Parts: sequence; structure tokens; C-alpha cells
Amino acid sequence: MRLPRTAHTRRPWRIHEIADGFTVEDVWALPTPGGPDDLPELVRQIAEGIRGGVSGDTPLSRLLFSVRWKLGALLGWDKPAAGVGARTASLRDRMPVDLREGPRGPDLDSSPFTSLYETGDEWAAEMANKTVHAVLHLGWVTDGSGGHRGQMAVLVKPNGRLGSLYMLGIKPFRYIGVYPALMRTIGRTWQANAAGRGAR
Repeated sequence: MRLPRTAHTRRPWRIHEIADGFTVEDVWALPTPGGPDDLPELVRQIAEGIRGGVSGDTPLSRLLFSVRWKLGALLGWDKPAAGVGARTASLRDRMPVDLREGPRGPDLDSSPFTSLYETGDEWAAEMANKTVHAVLHLGWVTDGSGGHRGQMAVLVKPNGRLGSLYMLGIKPFRYIGVYPALMRTIGRTWQANAAGRGAR
């Protein structure tokens, strides 16, 4: 379920301390019911998906991701010189000492994302290319009925006019093809993993 931006901005997340200048683009309630200490399981699952290049469970979502990566390769959007630490300074440079010295989160291998930090109730990772500097934020929240679930937010800082046009151009595709498939994939994987944990 898509949530209003205030579902992210009104919570006392640590990401607010370092993501000044970023726009909260999307906020989603994740289909990941669990207990109060299950954030590490969600982080592990999402990290595995990022490392594996998961692009959703429908032909449309896979096509959209394929087109995006091919277009990026053609136009040079995703070259290392356009990434974090090159064109864009890492948000780790803004982090307070306690976050910088605390757990960083999983290694995301050769994916475009790099973990920033992990706390008891949130995890953040960043990526950058020629179009945007973006943050993927996971929070662990109460669900209003005695349980807990994940909440995902995407924060974006477009790179000039190109970045703004890019975000405008991909908006309908995100909501039609990408996010619905991604939510189903997250929910199914969570249920499968929960069943596996229960069997152990």
C-alpha cells in the first residue's frame, strides 16, 4: 500500500539528519508482518534482492528494468565516474559520529547501492548516477494492530534538468509496472522466509 509522504517525514528517522535537500518520492507499507525485532530479516531479504538484481515478477516490470539499464549503458548514465564518491559525495560524509561508527549494514557487492547505516529500526542505502542521487530507506514500524511491518521510502535528489526530466518520465512506469511487482515479490519472499524460519 502506498502511503502519504508524511508517513515517513513525521517519524524521527535518523535519515532526516543527513538527507537535507532530498525529496521523499515514494513511501510504501511493506507486506512483511512480524515481531518488534525483525528488521534485520527484512534488511537481509532486500539486500539479497539488490545483489541479485531483482526486478519484479511480471514481464512488464522485467522489460522496464531491462530498458532502463540498456538506456543507461547507451547514454553513460551509470558509469562509475557518475556515482557516489565521484560526481556525488557520499551521505556518510554528513553522518554524525554515532551512526558512522555503528553498524553499516550489508555489503551490496557490485550493485549500484551502498549501505549507509543500520539501527534497531531503520536501514539506509544510497546510489548515484548521472540522473539522480537516491536513498533507499527501510523502517520497522508498528502496524496499528499489535504487530509490526516494514516501511520503505525512496528519497531522491535529481541531478539538474536531466534528473528532473528523468524522474518525471519514469513516474508512470514506477506505479504501473515496477512498484506493484516489487511489492508482490517482497511479500512472497517474506512469507516463504517466515515459513522457513518457523520450520527450523
